[in-house]
Order: sequence, then C-alpha cells, then structure tokens
Amino acid sequence: MLGNNWTYQQDGAKPHTHHLSQEWCANHFPAFIDKDRWPPNSPDLCPFDYSLWNELGEAMNWKHVTTKATLIEEIKRSVKRIEKEKILNSVLDFTVRLRLIKKNGGEYIR
Repeated sequence: MLGNNWTYQQDGAKPHTHHLSQEWCANHFPAFIDKDRWPPNSPDLCPFDYSLWNELGEAMNWKHVTTKATLIEEIKRSVKRIEKEKILNSVLDFTVRLRLIKKNGGEYIR
C-alpha cells in the first residue's frame, strides 16, 4: 500500500529499545527512527495507538475468537475490513500530532 515511501518507528517498550531490536530494524526497514530520536510520549504519535487499534477492535467479530488460532484468523480478516482511507488519514495525522506535542511541551495530548 505504501511502497518504499514510509518510515518505521516503535514505542519505548524495553524489547523495542534493546540494541539488537534497534540494529535489526535499522538493517531491515527503508527508513527507521531509532529510540534516541523518537519523542518520549510516542503513544500519541503511533497511528495504531491513537486510531487503528480502535478500528480493528470494532471490525472484529469477537464471537469467532475462542483460541489463539481463531484470534489470529479474525485479526487477519478484520484488518482487511478497515478502509484504506482511514489508515492513510491516521498516518497523515502524524505531523499534526507531532506539532501538538511540541506545542504542549512534550506532554501527552488527547
């Protein structure tokens, strides 16, 4: 959907900031923002955290989820139900949200 014109980022969870994880990402993604360059309140900047997890949750048919395997199957089906426009709009909100965090002194926004 995005081709090679995208940047990968992670939140500040310990597994994501570990040097091996950082090194792997730097070597496998066309553009990667490492932990030292990512703002500390990153949940406000990750489209999954501020938009897409909610969309996925609403798209899922939770009655089909009874095991780990059915959860994985339902997630795969539900991701396809999310409109591409919603995904792109949430990604495009990144710059707006980055400016709001800067204006708010680096604190959380809502």
